[in-house]
Amino acid sequence: MTMTGSLHDDLQELRSRVRGRVLGSRDPGFDQARAVWNAMIDRRPAAIVRAAGSADIAPTIRFARARGLELAVRGGGHNVAGLGTVAGGVVLDLGDLTAVTVDPAARTVRAEAGATLAHLDAATHPHGLAVPIGVVSGTGIAGLALGGGIGWLTRAHGLTVDNLLEVELVTADGEVVSAGPAVNPDLFWALRGGGGNFGVVTAFTFRAHVLGPDVFAGNFIYGVDHWREAWSALATWTRDLPDDMTAITTTLTPPPILEAGSEPLLIVGFAWASPDRGAGKALVGRLRGLAPPDDEETGDVPWVQWQSAFDPIFPRGVRAYWRNASFDRLDGDVIDVLVRRGAEQTWTGTAFDVHHLGGAFGRVPAGATPFPHRDAGFWLNIYGFWTDPGDDAARVDFVRGMSADLEPFATGGHYVNFQGHDEADRQAIGAERTFDAGTLARLRDVKRRYDPENVFRINHNIVP
Repeated sequence: MTMTGSLHDDLQELRSRVRGRVLGSRDPGFDQARAVWNAMIDRRPAAIVRAAGSADIAPTIRFARARGLELAVRGGGHNVAGLGTVAGGVVLDLGDLTAVTVDPAARTVRAEAGATLAHLDAATHPHGLAVPIGVVSGTGIAGLALGGGIGWLTRAHGLTVDNLLEVELVTADGEVVSAGPAVNPDLFWALRGGGGNFGVVTAFTFRAHVLGPDVFAGNFIYGVDHWREAWSALATWTRDLPDDMTAITTTLTPPPILEAGSEPLLIVGFAWASPDRGAGKALVGRLRGLAPPDDEETGDVPWVQWQSAFDPIFPRGVRAYWRNASFDRLDGDVIDVLVRRGAEQTWTGTAFDVHHLGGAFGRVPAGATPFPHRDAGFWLNIYGFWTDPGDDAARVDFVRGMSADLEPFATGGHYVNFQGHDEADRQAIGAERTFDAGTLARLRDVKRRYDPENVFRINHNIVP
């Protein structure tokens, strides 16, 4: 179907129904408004609605449905697959809905759907609290939470979705509903790792945890000659770590902004969530004894500073392509791939992280959330972050090639927040390969009840 009447008249009608700004393709600021974080995604919507409040959501949904237009929902706009925009359709942009309120006594945090991780940390930090979230402060909380949420507190307190207490949501029919353990529990289950398939979440309420304001954290840095030793040491060190220690190991050629040279590096980052500094330092000392780093930076650091340390690698407007996989061992065969592929990255523009899991993440029962493979010991994210379109083919090929090399060791399932954006990705890592059969059946049942016409399909889609 196409729009009825003139575009101008249609948009004028929509403007009369919402308080936010409505942009057509000829309006000033349209190109800036349609841009998303990943510069490889270049789509021209028919209209963009920059919501001024949650009351703008239902009219926008009705507008798109009445005209047979596809609807994309954008929160923070940081999604690598570019799911916050759509060609020829309507973009519902929630980026102005950034309010975050903290109840220090109850240790709860309510965040609107346009808030970023930086907004959450800025609100919780003065109270010595933190919500387990991701590692790049510009990421939107909505997409992160709906997909899972892996970060520096995953072993201590679980995923972001494991700390979700309640959501407020607008359905495809424009109904405002709440979901939690006792209210619409089926919907609540599906939202905790099933992606943005079921409605427009307007607000999230999270459990917060005592942390900081400073944490003991740092990086061990290794040159190529010591990588195999470092990975073997990590395999030993991570076998019996207490929950309060989370490690993320990154292999990359540093971008110039980091002022860390031009040779590939392996960086073992860690964050200690306990106030017992002595115990944390002893654990780090054990790793140092197993594999002395070529350089290190460790000590107490403000939590908000540590949370934003990865930001320079992911500036808005880079070109990006990602793949991911879970695996349960860090043995010689896996290390061979990690060392070989890491050493091949002699350019700035691709990198990969290995998140050490277990702890609180691993104690969540299978099936309690849609997030796959709670028994995974490690999760790998291979990512590109280049600027020259001429590098597209080579960078994408590297990410896909490394993903293929590790496929024999993968435990299955995929993390939707780390997924790519083209047809090859949809074929290789669609819903059937992201979730096990039982989980997918449950997700489809929820989808049929809340969005039977698949209005919300500009996502890693669960078909009704």
